Amino acid sequence: MKPIKVGLLGIGTVGAGTFKVLKRNQEEIIRRAGRPIEISMLFARNLERAREVTNGDCEIVTDGNLVVNNPEIDIVVELIGGYGIAKDLVLKAIANGKHVVTANKALLATHGNEIFSAAQEKGVMVAFEAAVAGGIPIIKALREGLTANRIQWIAGIINGTTNFILSEMRDKGLDFATVLKQAQALGYAEADPTFDIEGIDAAHKASIMASIAFGVRMQFDKAHVEGITKLEAIDIRYAEQLGYRIKLLGITKRTQKGIELRIHPTLIPAKRLIANVEGAMNAVLVQGDAVGATLYYGKGAGAEPTASSVIADLVDITRLATADPEHRVPYLAFQPNAMSDIGILPIEEVVTSYYLRMLVADQTGVLADVTRILADSAISIDAMLQKEPAEGEARTDIIILTHQTQEKNILAAITKIEALASVFGKVTKLRLEELS
Repeated sequence: MKPIKVGLLGIGTVGAGTFKVLKRNQEEIIRRAGRPIEISMLFARNLERAREVTNGDCEIVTDGNLVVNNPEIDIVVELIGGYGIAKDLVLKAIANGKHVVTANKALLATHGNEIFSAAQEKGVMVAFEAAVAGGIPIIKALREGLTANRIQWIAGIINGTTNFILSEMRDKGLDFATVLKQAQALGYAEADPTFDIEGIDAAHKASIMASIAFGVRMQFDKAHVEGITKLEAIDIRYAEQLGYRIKLLGITKRTQKGIELRIHPTLIPAKRLIANVEGAMNAVLVQGDAVGATLYYGKGAGAEPTASSVIADLVDITRLATADPEHRVPYLAFQPNAMSDIGILPIEEVVTSYYLRMLVADQTGVLADVTRILADSAISIDAMLQKEPAEGEARTDIIILTHQTQEKNILAAITKIEALASVFGKVTKLRLEELS
């Protein structure tokens, strides 16, 4: 049978992995897809690397337009990354009637609505399993495996760099800056790690999952995003003493008022499976009304894990290439004309529990003042830890865990607590999720 011709844009880590895995597992892939899948054309800036990876097995060009305009190419795989040339080439490929596979979460989170609309008009498929959590098939699980469920919430460790940093901070008691340097030396963090450590990468991925879970348009610009750069080792230690671990979570929830979409450091009970995901691994916890909680765990990055998802998309498209577009799985799980207009809640409207740490004077009445302020704001206390001051010190830490309350209530209470003469500096606030 005539092979499916693939045009590959980019030969970086994932591009090289895709080429190698596709070639190595060709026999198995043919048996699953029903016909051969071959990369026949490659766009690369680094010709030397391209020749080394492909060993002369496909045509190499230095202009991506030659790939997306080639009438013999059936599927374009975009592994360039970013918003610029990648967007232009993807839209041109779609305009030329080609199916698209991409691992570009940033592109989909920011321009996905435009890309899916163009693909719908042309009747072509856009597949993006590799865009979220690398080798973990979370997109297929949300789009197909859990399709009978009303998804209630998703909580994911979806950035390996930050999870590695937090794991090291907890295990070794090191500060953020020290562990970041280690992560860069080991190759877990980029020279410019901003997208990872500031939570932007996780926000891209959470935005995609929210759209699929709840049938809404991509709304990355509405996400609340906090990274881990301000997280202190002392809070990781205190959380541990209280039975919690801190992870950077991408959280999206369905509520009566709207959809929560937030990325931030979060306390999770240490007994939860997801709290024990360490190092650079990823995990996504999905709560459905029928199935309950399901956990998806694995490598969220790397050449071959991500290539696994890219090739799975290639096989899916190969199987469905001749199918009526109306009978394919919708891009975002829901039929395009059935997408909801539900908005993203501002963070002030979010309801969750909180961890508060404050440095206070070691004197009578301080705790009473703090608890009175919380009570006046209708915030109840779940647990408290008061540290003995060091010898010769007149100040000590108080740590409070609250029951659920609205964010605007906790912010108002913190403002009043910080105004007390017996409280020094800013109150540290972290959100807490039971995930039960």
